[in-house]
Amino acid sequence: IDRLAVSLIADQGSVRIGRQALTWGNGFLFNPMDLFNPFSPTDVQRDYKIGDDMITAQVYTGQSGELQLLYVPRRNVESHDIKWEESSVAAKYHFNISTTDIDLMAGKNYDDNVAGIGLTGYLLEAAWRLDTTYTWLDGNSDQSGYSSIVANIDYSWVWWNKNLYAWIEYYYTGLGENDAQNALNDPDIISRLARGEWFTLGRSYVDVQLQVEWHPLVNGFITVIENTHDSSGILQPRVVIDPAQNFQIMCGANIYYGKTDTEFGGIDLPGVALKEILADVFYLWFSWYF
Repeated sequence: IDRLAVSLIADQGSVRIGRQALTWGNGFLFNPMDLFNPFSPTDVQRDYKIGDDMITAQVYTGQSGELQLLYVPRRNVESHDIKWEESSVAAKYHFNISTTDIDLMAGKNYDDNVAGIGLTGYLLEAAWRLDTTYTWLDGNSDQSGYSSIVANIDYSWVWWNKNLYAWIEYYYTGLGENDAQNALNDPDIISRLARGEWFTLGRSYVDVQLQVEWHPLVNGFITVIENTHDSSGILQPRVVIDPAQNFQIMCGANIYYGKTDTEFGGIDLPGVALKEILADVFYLWFSWYF
């Protein structure tokens, strides 16, 4: 049973135990505050999130205040026993001041302690978001900690009688490497890649997306994600068609570009005489909702 959970709901809040999908943070493609089973930046289908087995509590503290608490127990891969050093516990408090929404987050994820703040506001007719976190690494790491930041702004408008929507986002993390080849020798990066909470090797990225509504039932998208240091990246064009209320067709591609020895252009795997080159992907996706 994929989403078995038990909930207790009251006027003051709720408690939920079981498989849950929880997303924290305000990033579009990169989300440093989303530590628990996050989406990959290249995921274009985000209707469904696998989630984790966890305990969550939600407490309402007024018209604009909300406190979320969570505990994610995890087992040691060798002993299969639930271990504190493998588990996560965190809290996030959401409130607003005037037209600005604020999130304060702190927690422990595996052996790392993490704290963060997120802001959401408006600039004229555009909306902006800013999330930043600092992670204190455990004593086995070569560095004491690192900071991450994501900032974005989005805007919608009408042009030639067509609805358009676009965003631009910048992401930086102090854990990444400017040289993607060196990242594969960093145990902190490798461990995060292995447990599914990390998806990139570099330090600095820019992503942009443009959506054009060609017809109320036909939308075109193009997304670009680029490593700003080595100028390699991913181009993601796609078309989404809604022929019926509960049926959707998506056709698109992931096209990788970059020179040799760059993150998306191809890098040598350490310890073996092999080079990893990402393959372009073309897909046709049918979704039926019931």
